[in-house]
Amino acid sequence: MKFVLKFVLGIAVLLTVFFVFFYTQHTNNLETGSLKHWLAASNDQRVAAVKVAVAGEGDIDLIVACVSKIASLPDSGEMDVSTAIVLCHTGNTIKENI
Repeated sequence: MKFVLKFVLGIAVLLTVFFVFFYTQHTNNLETGSLKHWLAASNDQRVAAVKVAVAGEGDIDLIVACVSKIASLPDSGEMDVSTAIVLCHTGNTIKENI
């Protein structure tokens, strides 16, 4: 009886650790989240996400401001951050080439 209790308790602890590990890994990745997460992130996290998404090229501050503007629009919370970054980066590239 004690063995079964220890076994069940051990499995419960392992599942809890497994869940916490993957939950914390998922919340730290801003560039794959939605724009709801963008609004809650700090400016340093935003800049880091943009640098990762555009490989450090282009005007990072302008793209951060553009994505923030998109995030402030109504009904934009479900849009992916990566989609908004690509949209702003493409617009910035076109603007530079004209």
